[in-house]
Amino acid sequence: MSKKQRPVKKKITKSNKLSTTQIVALVVMVVGVIAILWVLWPGRGSGSAVPTFSAAPTATRDPNLTEQPTLMAGSPEATGPTATLDPAVPTVSVKTYKSEPPLTIDVTKQYFATFKMAKGGEFKVQLFPDKAPRTVNSFVFLAQDGFFTGVTFHRVLEGFMAQGGDPTGTGMGGPGYQFANEKNDLAFDKPGVVAMANAGPNTNGSQFFIMFGPYGLSESDYTIFGQVVSGMEVVNGLTRRDPDQNPSFTGDVITSVTISEK
Repeated sequence: MSKKQRPVKKKITKSNKLSTTQIVALVVMVVGVIAILWVLWPGRGSGSAVPTFSAAPTATRDPNLTEQPTLMAGSPEATGPTATLDPAVPTVSVKTYKSEPPLTIDVTKQYFATFKMAKGGEFKVQLFPDKAPRTVNSFVFLAQDGFFTGVTFHRVLEGFMAQGGDPTGTGMGGPGYQFANEKNDLAFDKPGVVAMANAGPNTNGSQFFIMFGPYGLSESDYTIFGQVVSGMEVVNGLTRRDPDQNPSFTGDVITSVTISEK
């Protein structure tokens, strides 16, 4: 009897070897990974680190920091011909006030103002509170508060008068307030008459002038409030200075104005 022919099923055994296709794919994958790492690796090819960028620093203000000082003429740090600090010359302190001071003088008393000059010498002015109470009251207030310390006679014209009382030395300064003219029976008829300078009617402040002699000014335009009673030679010796000529020097400096009363 013959045997049936049956197809015989072959037993297939698995192989541990990789095919050519698998090897190529693996190589491609490895090369790709290496390329990526090479691109991303810091310091590639140069040996130096790749710079990193950060946001620009934000400027912050120190709350304890104040404005930087500026050098003023007369400061030890300043330079130039105006930078000398003379201990005999007081420093000007520009004060301003919100309003005219209240009337505190006694119009029945006699008031005197003694001017001491930085270059030497002094002169005395008798004030007339009964003739110009508001003017004398303002002058006494400013003098006692040291307003005139360091102020110059910025305008001194030969044969006319000596003008002072402006802490800026420009002829445009004042105490921050103004008051009206006071008319009286006094006149510009002799040397040493003291009156208020102004920029027009009722614009009196701190500036005043002292006459070198009689002059044809109108008493209705300027309030006369005092008279030099001693030291007129010191007034006559004040350095002549015309601001219109743009002088290169300052006027004579007032060291102090001291008020006394009787």
